[in-house]
Amino acid sequence: MAIGGRKPLLNCRIQALLRSIILKTFISELERHQAVIARLADCSGAIEAAGEMLIETLKQGGKILLCGNGGSAADCQHIAAELVVRYEKNRKALAAIALTTDSSILTAHSNDFGFDTVYARQIEAIANEKDCLIAVSTSGTSENILNAAKAARLKGMAVIGLTGRDGGELSGLVTHSVIVPSDVTARIQEAHILIGHWWCGAIDDCMEAGGRATQGAVAEEAY
Repeated sequence: MAIGGRKPLLNCRIQALLRSIILKTFISELERHQAVIARLADCSGAIEAAGEMLIETLKQGGKILLCGNGGSAADCQHIAAELVVRYEKNRKALAAIALTTDSSILTAHSNDFGFDTVYARQIEAIANEKDCLIAVSTSGTSENILNAAKAARLKGMAVIGLTGRDGGELSGLVTHSVIVPSDVTARIQEAHILIGHWWCGAIDDCMEAGGRATQGAVAEEAY
């Protein structure tokens, strides 16, 4: 039993101290996140050019393919889902495939040939020159992502590199390189999904505008 209520008071003080430490830690992390996001303004030209390439790919009847590892693989699936299903607006389904999802292909190829070409093999199988690859690697040095970019270029595809740090070897293999200005994997991935969402929004807007223009042309022709 606490004497004079001292133990509960001590516990309250400890809890308050812990809360202040946790809050301070989170605020510090938030500030680091905000600093990286603010620096994306320096990458806006590359981000917008890549977005235009994605829009042109879809307009020409091409597919958007995506590949990455770990958290970047999850980002690929996230972006593909936004395009195939919907982002913010109801519109027709768009052709996007995350090459990270078929467990049978991933494990069979890794077992029989190795993990370094697990995405390149899929590009060889299903891609064509109308398609665009989004190759995601926070370091820009992942061997299977480099091989995927090389395979895509051999197919005549456009390639977008979504990286961080100094861009690594990947930045030299792609049509457009978007390099998040950070050396911290978590900050790079947070920026990647923001960029991916912006691309999805730009595609939504373009498809909506294109749909209105088509409807207008049909109505004018009917008149």
